[in-house]
Amino acid sequence: MTDQTQFIKVPHVVIVGGGFGGLSAARALRKAPVSATLVDRRNHHLFQPLLYQVATAALSPADITAPIRGILRKQRATEVRMAEVQGFDLPARRVHLTSGEALAYDYLIVATGATHAYFGHPEWEPVAPGLKTVEDATEIRRRFLLAFEAAEGERDPEKRAALLTFVVVGAGPTGVELAGSMAEIARHSMIRDFRNINPGSARVVLVEGGPRVLSAYDEKLSAYAARALTRIGVEVRTGAIVTGIDAEGVSIGEERIPARNVVWAAGVTASPLGKALGVPTDRVGRVMIRPDLSIPGHPEVFVIGDLASLEGPGGRPLPGVAQVANQQGVHAANNIRRLIRGEPQTSFRYVDKGSMATIGRRAAVMEAGRVKMKGWFAWVAWLVIHVFFLVGFRNRILVMTQWAWNYLTWQRGARLITGETGAELAPRGKPIGTPEGHSEPMSEGRPASRDAALAAAQGQTAPSDGEGAGWMGGDRSQAGNRE
Repeated sequence: MTDQTQFIKVPHVVIVGGGFGGLSAARALRKAPVSATLVDRRNHHLFQPLLYQVATAALSPADITAPIRGILRKQRATEVRMAEVQGFDLPARRVHLTSGEALAYDYLIVATGATHAYFGHPEWEPVAPGLKTVEDATEIRRRFLLAFEAAEGERDPEKRAALLTFVVVGAGPTGVELAGSMAEIARHSMIRDFRNINPGSARVVLVEGGPRVLSAYDEKLSAYAARALTRIGVEVRTGAIVTGIDAEGVSIGEERIPARNVVWAAGVTASPLGKALGVPTDRVGRVMIRPDLSIPGHPEVFVIGDLASLEGPGGRPLPGVAQVANQQGVHAANNIRRLIRGEPQTSFRYVDKGSMATIGRRAAVMEAGRVKMKGWFAWVAWLVIHVFFLVGFRNRILVMTQWAWNYLTWQRGARLITGETGAELAPRGKPIGTPEGHSEPMSEGRPASRDAALAAAQGQTAPSDGEGAGWMGGDRSQAGNRE
């Protein structure tokens, strides 16, 4: 008797986006009777709630990322494709890639996230980068650290002050965490590292158009956050509408803040792939989905995470946070299982597990239902929860080690300036100081500069975060094919 292997065709699921939503959907399909293909234009999953720590040199990119192939290694029925999606053919059930290839599917999950929104001012983007990807974080880190190097050799006091002024636009969780971290690294980590400048004199300005920071939180927690930011040296400006941003600074109405470094954390808009589905979208491009997470007229197509517009309890849109994407990814996978079994789909119900944001060392806020915490206990809870939800044991160990080192020494282990620096750092002649070329001690008894080569700097030219607040720190989706 001859053994014959029979191949049984199983439904094929295509998942577009390898962020929180897409990855949770892929994992939830692990034991389902399907084959799956996850498509992302990057090869890694990013733990975005800690991305601001890469931007401020507390962590390295490898600490908060993991290869998608490695994460899904044990799922033999799941294929990972590093590719970029160009569009969809819903009637033919095809996903078109920029390479010209078309992927056939029986079920489709789209989780491509969001990108920065500049409220009709795209010209602001080159000079006020947002924080969505590893590339964004390393570029912000580069500009931040280069500003101090440039100021070290700048003779003009006004130009030096502009170099040492950092403006963060938007006081949601990402903006608050960025501003607090910038103030701490300037006032503690770098305080003894320069000879011609005092890093502690750096000015960090947090600009918010609304009446308070962290507006999604309880008012008392919001007020605490504002006080904590002020204590560590951040200038908090609420009710301030930004009217202009260029390479020289920020305009708030008639006021002008000279600043060479601006970071945008004020808003997001949905990935352009949402409109490629050809179904109704809201004002920021999010796809209007049904309660079961599918799109109208196509029960086999699901949209989740930042790309989806769905009302939660109280009629308010669900926030763009990691826990929403995670829960929606699992729910979409479960509805696919139900469709395969011929059962009706169920409506998505969001379970809010709370929100938290850190302000600085030993200062954070947390809100979970009626439970509201602030200060040291909230900070410890923030640390534990973020480590727990990191993908991979290696990443957890690396992050805990870096945090312990930072806490004990105040030092940031990832203060690396990468890329070309010639345009920012050019010889400037004699150093800051007396006409004879001898530098004066700046403050706190630090020695004068003994090497004119240290005076090498040119002014840095600087080329967004939703208000949603989740227990993993603000929004989390990434530009492009991410969720």
